[in-house]
Amino acid sequence: MMKNTLKVVLLTSILPFAASAETELSPWYVGAGLGVNNYEPNCDQKTMKICGEDSPYAWDVFGGYMFSDNFGVELGYRDLGMAEWTDYNNKRNDAGARGMTAGLVAVVPFADGWSVSAEAGAMNYLLRNKKNYNTEYYSDSGIAPYIGAGIGYMVTENMKLQAKYRRYENLDDDAFKTLEMQSNYWGLELSYRFGAKAKPAPVAAAPVVAAAAAPADSDNDGVMDDADRCPNTPANHKVDANGCSIYENVTEQHDLGGILFDNNSSVIKQASYAEIEKLANYLNRNPEHTVSIEGHASNVGSPAYNMTLSEKRAKAVANALSEKYGIDASRVQSVGYGVTRPIMEGSSAEANRQNRRIEAIVTSTEKRPVLK
Repeated sequence: MMKNTLKVVLLTSILPFAASAETELSPWYVGAGLGVNNYEPNCDQKTMKICGEDSPYAWDVFGGYMFSDNFGVELGYRDLGMAEWTDYNNKRNDAGARGMTAGLVAVVPFADGWSVSAEAGAMNYLLRNKKNYNTEYYSDSGIAPYIGAGIGYMVTENMKLQAKYRRYENLDDDAFKTLEMQSNYWGLELSYRFGAKAKPAPVAAAPVVAAAAAPADSDNDGVMDDADRCPNTPANHKVDANGCSIYENVTEQHDLGGILFDNNSSVIKQASYAEIEKLANYLNRNPEHTVSIEGHASNVGSPAYNMTLSEKRAKAVANALSEKYGIDASRVQSVGYGVTRPIMEGSSAEANRQNRRIEAIVTSTEKRPVLK
């Protein structure tokens, strides 16, 4: 149960969050560390007869993401070195752990360039034992929690040097029940954080103006430079009193084609759904656009009846867009025009066929500069 819980911690700890640093330093950093490690209990294992010496050298590489200046998440790979002993069967053992890690890091500055840190996480370890000079070998894996603390100094605005201590628990061999180990690590780490701190804006020197100098209009927009908040506006743009371009919203309409109906029917033909789907795809690609579904009828029967029939046709297509293809109903309007807007004059069979139709008028609004 504990291992499953720790796996969940590993997964949730690497979810992306938005950084809130007050500088322009990137939230991302990388680094590497080197140190010494001591497994314990080294000579207290029941299977040990003669204690050997640990191979103390341990190392790690890592990368991290700072959610803020004081809190982040870190992923890495660590090798904790090896420990040697001879068991009661006079077999030489050489065991050690290594694997991927994920953890949370807290950093608290306390002086100019200095900071202390604390960390907690878990290591997905591989515990291996090379017995009898590698003539026998076995391994097991698992999840081991760790905690740590450190003190660091910013060598540069991007480079930090830290002294670290970490304690690992439950580095156990569950498969063969031969090892139950913990570990203490001491080492140095060097990390690099990408980006750069925001530099203060330079203070512009006050221009020296000749006493007799006439006011200037460098961009020829009709506003003098001393009042122009938008220098270098294009020569063909109208400007306001501050010398900035004036914009207007321009609405354009685009006819995306028609959908035909049978005589005296507001039922959408099966073949017409392909056209409605194309319209829905266009609206999904342009979420700022709206559409007006316009219904029309042929000049057969009374005008009042044809007006109602055209409204039903328009509403049928609008409902299909919203209910079948998921277009928000607030973006879809339906209206019927009856026989008032024929596409072909007359009452011939061809004119009636073309006038029994739906037209989709898509409206878009674009912000454009007002030209002189």
